[in-house]
Amino acid sequence: MVNTEKSLALVIGAGPAGLMAAEELAKSGAEVVICDAKPSPARKLLMAGKSGLNITKDEERESFIAAYSGLNLGPILGSFAAREMVIWARALGIDVFTGSSGRVFPKAMKASPLLRAWLSRLNAAGVEMRMRWRWVGLEDGAYLFDTPLGMQVLRPKVCVLALGGASWARLGSDGAWAGLLAQKGVEITPWQPANMGFAVDWSAHMARHFGAAIKGAALRVGTQNERGEFIISQRGLEGGGIYAVSRALRLGGTLKIDLMPDTSADEIIDRLGKMKHGETRVNRLRKLGLAPQAVALVQEFARDAPIEQAVKSLRPRLNGPRPLDEAISVAGGISANSLTADLELRGLPNLFACGEMLDWEAPTGGYLLTAAWATGQWAGQAAARRLAW
Repeated sequence: MVNTEKSLALVIGAGPAGLMAAEELAKSGAEVVICDAKPSPARKLLMAGKSGLNITKDEERESFIAAYSGLNLGPILGSFAAREMVIWARALGIDVFTGSSGRVFPKAMKASPLLRAWLSRLNAAGVEMRMRWRWVGLEDGAYLFDTPLGMQVLRPKVCVLALGGASWARLGSDGAWAGLLAQKGVEITPWQPANMGFAVDWSAHMARHFGAAIKGAALRVGTQNERGEFIISQRGLEGGGIYAVSRALRLGGTLKIDLMPDTSADEIIDRLGKMKHGETRVNRLRKLGLAPQAVALVQEFARDAPIEQAVKSLRPRLNGPRPLDEAISVAGGISANSLTADLELRGLPNLFACGEMLDWEAPTGGYLLTAAWATGQWAGQAAARRLAW
């Protein structure tokens, strides 16, 4: 089947960025079709919402934008960041609240109510969704799809790609599209994991602490200093505190953990001096107030170091980041050199891209989803302007 409707606007990818691009195109009066390889839309969004859907972070626009690296998203986030994200969610009937850290969540916490309301609004706007349509090629403006009905071809006037990055492949973000675009001369920055854990070869005595959290620590990598919780897992160190410094670690930095950031080394020495002579090292660490899992970390990585040094500047032996497909997000993707300011692909007219396909990186905490929505809106609006030509 070949669809050659001149007003057809095609969106490939039914995640947050693709749905936002489709919404903007529908507002312009276009005939919008969304195609996605999976049986249902926004699977990664739903997974993210299982532990509480963090849609954005309430902070000044300048500091919000500064959290991003790679592609310059300043102009895009300048028009759609935390404030606009909240307004958009409330327009869907989704009330939100801001936590003590500035992170913004729907009151229902989950992603499913938001997604249901959004899909209903898109359906009312006439947006058609075709699931199990996997994009497999682009030839002279024709987009080829492998579908349950066999090979299908669409010839839209404009197309927005929103195919995600290369982590969590089982949810749809497998990065397979990179090869298709590279064949067309699009520059692809190699994938790297972002917001990921780091592998550790644990000794046997650490097994009983797997799943335990280290709370209230400060993590330092170079000049970056973060406070946060992290988890001792069978695979290594994971969790928000580790994710916050993961980019610096990936770039070669050394992790130093302060297990008692509110207590100085001199205070620790003074407290140790008041303990009974001959007490074991483990007992001394416990009397300092360290949890059993924190004591175990000290014994694992700094058994012979002075206690105050081990507690204030613990250096875990990390064996590199966990695999790409385990990462929450990715760095890499379509290079800035291959994009116009409208997120149109150079050399491929009328084809736009958005979301995690683009070469940008950000920490967790609301930044990831906001950028997906913001770039989807930007690309959708640009594609709508092109349709009007």
